[in-house]
Amino acid sequence: MSILLDENTRVLVQGITGKMARFHTKDMLAYGTRVVGGVVPGKGGETVEGVPVFDTVEEAVAETGADASLVFVPPPFAADSIMEAADAGIRYCVCITDGIPAQDMIRVKRYMYRYPKGRRMVLTGPNCAGTISPGKAMLGIMPGHIYLKGSVGIVGRSGTLGYEAASQLKERGIGVSTSVGIGGDPINGSSFRDILARFELDEETEVIAMIGEIGGPQEAEAAEYIRDHVTKPVVAYVAGLTAPKGRTMGHAGAIISAFGESASEKVEILSAAGVTVAESPSSIGATIEKVMEAA
Repeated sequence: MSILLDENTRVLVQGITGKMARFHTKDMLAYGTRVVGGVVPGKGGETVEGVPVFDTVEEAVAETGADASLVFVPPPFAADSIMEAADAGIRYCVCITDGIPAQDMIRVKRYMYRYPKGRRMVLTGPNCAGTISPGKAMLGIMPGHIYLKGSVGIVGRSGTLGYEAASQLKERGIGVSTSVGIGGDPINGSSFRDILARFELDEETEVIAMIGEIGGPQEAEAAEYIRDHVTKPVVAYVAGLTAPKGRTMGHAGAIISAFGESASEKVEILSAAGVTVAESPSSIGATIEKVMEAA
């Protein structure tokens, strides 16, 4: 099984008529993803790469049976698009958009929790690369060719470091079950802990790779969860060992403001929880390989 999407997932692209959305829609279709519709208010009836465009998510879901959505909507309107997907019964939503105001994401999270747990939409992002289950489906902007199908689950705040991990694994003949980008913003839809719980239950995933960075409490919370609930080997890398306190580095969430938020403190916390920590980005693949050989 796949933890969030598979070859049967039916995908909508919200904002499909934009330049980048068109480009990545074409890429997802070429990968084999079942992109069944797009949503842009006022542009219903058009097509993009042979995909029909609808005015609303509700209309698109009714016509296509879509159960997943990719949000390529500009920051001022992205929160409303996410909530529209939740209202329409979308099961899984990936938000690529960077620069959504934190207040808007607070509103999104409160809104989503109004639904009963069984109807609650899973959201990853914003400001993420997306999710891919190699050989099955790709929902995002990652280069699909670097992902080999296999048994390593990847979850990360950084899209590019996730690519790096997948590329290094492929060079060693090691594949990926699913790779999930949770995004680098301070407030996101799913945490490390949320995705770790899914990988722990996934029969296809044997080893978990976690790509963290400075700022925020997520890695510390993940360490506690791994210590108490995860039985599979976990390898981690934490970016930002040289970052000074108080300075934002890349992602909006990558700013050290409290104890436990620096890279060195996170490495210490993860190591204490039994996680194997890679020393550098270039050693992620080799570290995972050693852990797999020892398992």
